Amino acid sequence: MTKRLPRDAALVCAAGSLRATSVSLAGVLIAIHLARRGLSTSAIGAIIGVGMTANAVGTVLAGLYADAWGRRRALVLLGILTGLGYVAVAWFDSMTALLIIAAVAMLNGMGRDRGPASAIEQALLPSTTADAQRTWTMAWYNAALDGGHAVGAGAAILPTVLARTLDVADAHAMTFVLCGLVLCASAIPYLFLSPQLEASTDRTRGLAPPPVDEKTRRIVYKLTALFGLDSTGGGFLSSALVAYWFFQRYGMSEAGLAGLFFAARVLNIVSHLAAAWLATRIGLVNTMVFTHMPSSVLLMLAPAAPTAGLAAGLFLAREALVEMDVPTRQSYVMAVVPSSARTYASGLTNVARNAGWAVGPLLGGAMMQHVALAAPLFIGGSLKIIYDVVLYRSFRHLRPPEEQHSAAAERTG
Repeated sequence: MTKRLPRDAALVCAAGSLRATSVSLAGVLIAIHLARRGLSTSAIGAIIGVGMTANAVGTVLAGLYADAWGRRRALVLLGILTGLGYVAVAWFDSMTALLIIAAVAMLNGMGRDRGPASAIEQALLPSTTADAQRTWTMAWYNAALDGGHAVGAGAAILPTVLARTLDVADAHAMTFVLCGLVLCASAIPYLFLSPQLEASTDRTRGLAPPPVDEKTRRIVYKLTALFGLDSTGGGFLSSALVAYWFFQRYGMSEAGLAGLFFAARVLNIVSHLAAAWLATRIGLVNTMVFTHMPSSVLLMLAPAAPTAGLAAGLFLAREALVEMDVPTRQSYVMAVVPSSARTYASGLTNVARNAGWAVGPLLGGAMMQHVALAAPLFIGGSLKIIYDVVLYRSFRHLRPPEEQHSAAAERTG
């Protein structure tokens, strides 16, 4: 059984990696850049908040209408629109103008690629391959995204390099121009995608949302609620809060944190591929739950570690497991809904995750300040364990097609 990516899947991975690189780089630098343009902390927060809100709205719209608009057309438009937005951010310093740019371009300030383009890609990727290869395809896709995230984070040194020959403000501006150009370039691979990847929708419906049967709606709503719970737990365990915990608890330096989180991203990449291998042996839901739950336990043990080295080891062990539910989760959602409802399901489940990520850090920061420094680790881990238990109880009997075929073959064999 080959694990090589089909041509269309490789094109989507290339586009996603380029987009993730720009989003990651911009996420590291945007607050610093806007501060250098003279904006206050509250203004910066408002701009990023508006951008993330628009990102969520765009994800919902993509889930409802991308199939009718045309998936390839929507992806090209999103790449160019967002790219031009990043170019505009480079030069404007008016609060009003930046708020409009953030809203129109769906400015992503979280540093990780989560938005309408990603939701559409997840919906069309299953059509590029057979059911048996769907999880492997999702694994390579997420590895490509995380590779882009790692490159983008490392590229945050670019303004420092450019500042050797340019003014510091211009160095930051040129970096954002580069982000925008790379985002525009991410639209190019979509132009070469096969027409067969378009949803088989009735074009006479115009811009009407796709029809979705009641059974599919119930499945999607339940998964959306569960993924919202999981991402809220993940928000308590955001990189910013975990890094701050290491800094305060153990006095870890910024250089030490940079090395720690780079190692974590590398482990995330490897874990995506390991998840696809494991899912072929124990199933998608089992892989999601039985790797995800131990990862939460490992992080909840970290506060008891007497040294930074032991705590870092527990954290990295957690990072080697925690992302294994990502390609399996995406593959599972696409498998248990009809192909005509994949964009709808991807849009709703992705926007629920975005909402959870937004809520978690707000509550986690307050818990750190008023309850205990390690409170987010316990609360986030507990929410994730609850998610794992409910997910397993609710969906262990709803199998994707490839697992149904495997079970039938075993019974007849």
